[in-house]
Amino acid sequence: MFNPIKNILFVAVLLATTAIHCGQSEGERASSAPSDLRTRKTGQDWPTFRGPTGDGKSAENFPMAEFGESGPPVRWSLDVGERYSAVAVSSGRLFLFHRLGNKERLTCLNSETGSELWYFEYGTDYEDLYGFSNGPRSTPVVDGERVYIHGVQGPLHCLNVADGSVVWQTNTSVEYNVVKIFFGVGSTPVVEGNLLLVVVGGSPPNDLADVQAADGKVESNNTGIVAFNKLTGEVVYASLDQLASYASPVITTVDNRRRGFLFTREGLVGFAPETGKEEFFYPWRAKTLLSVNASDPVVAGDLVFVSESYRLGSSVIRTRPGGYDVVWKDKKRSRAKAAELHWNSAVHHDGFLYCSSGKNTNGSDIRCIEMTTGRIVWSHTTNERSSLIYVNEHFISIGENGTFTYFKAQSDSANIIASMRLKGKTGKNLNLKPAWSAPALSNGFLYVRGNNQLVCFDLMDTATNL
Repeated sequence: MFNPIKNILFVAVLLATTAIHCGQSEGERASSAPSDLRTRKTGQDWPTFRGPTGDGKSAENFPMAEFGESGPPVRWSLDVGERYSAVAVSSGRLFLFHRLGNKERLTCLNSETGSELWYFEYGTDYEDLYGFSNGPRSTPVVDGERVYIHGVQGPLHCLNVADGSVVWQTNTSVEYNVVKIFFGVGSTPVVEGNLLLVVVGGSPPNDLADVQAADGKVESNNTGIVAFNKLTGEVVYASLDQLASYASPVITTVDNRRRGFLFTREGLVGFAPETGKEEFFYPWRAKTLLSVNASDPVVAGDLVFVSESYRLGSSVIRTRPGGYDVVWKDKKRSRAKAAELHWNSAVHHDGFLYCSSGKNTNGSDIRCIEMTTGRIVWSHTTNERSSLIYVNEHFISIGENGTFTYFKAQSDSANIIASMRLKGKTGKNLNLKPAWSAPALSNGFLYVRGNNQLVCFDLMDTATNL
């Protein structure tokens, strides 16, 4: 059963094993907005999962270097710990969330050089149910002078960007009695105004070890999403009678109103982000126990796209006040699906969805789908699941085996401009498998993480005036 003494001891251990390392003295530590460390200042930050607008799109417009078969040049590289979380970049600082030994660590690096500025860490004994990785999944979220991290066992920290000092902290798994799901906490929080929206998915007190031991029969306690005051950590509301999966909340404006969309374990929920009030629920989940919903919803106007890779496939709904209408959905019994997205997410551009489809490596492809019909316009076989970034009328695809593919954002055909394995400074192929972390792009630098390596590539034609 829920044991408050055990929870107190857990928090005490967490506090006892917390450490901050900083190269600055106390007098040198900043207490206000951090300085801008960039030397190249023509681009933009990538402060959270899937970029500044949370949709995999960059507004940067830089001249792309004309690299040949060697691929984009390496600016710097670093050996890192266990993880699947992506990196965040803000004002010349790169935030790397990983696990080293029995510590989860947030490391702050200079984004242009890879040199360490400070780190913050705390103890963990997490073990993945399937042995994939024992490191964190959630991406750091930078908001001005604060950075937020949500650890794989539920520790939630708000830290000072300048030096890593703790502003506030809690543990969502302890506070809300979260039954361990297959791969721990994996959804990235979202800042909305003065709120930090965190996917929790807690349960009433119980003796369940994990969701698999419970054969999937886990109750929820109306904490599908919990909103914290981002400055103080005070709970503003807890809402949604849903269990967590691995997709992150998407907050956007639809019909002049802020709307929230969350792909939970059982389906898509529409909610009001300022209050947490549920507006609709669209069931979309394969009934097999091991299925998860990990692909973020894609919102374009009043249309919302969801996809999973456990034989159910994809669907688009049209939202309306208090409900939705199904525009199209894949047929359950048909093997032909518009798309089957696993741990990656689609990107919308000019009425079309660009994505990497496939549950497994073999047979996966990059494809373009008409959003309003689900029609596959074109596909390009890769045999490698990948993550996409849109930039300057093109797409960059980073495959799980370390393949860099660059193609034109056009819906009539697959215009592949370049495709090659990413290489290190010596010219040899980098062993990045599995490169499952979403890439990041900031100021012309592309950050790719895989196989306990973090590599910074320079995509910009440096002969051009920066």
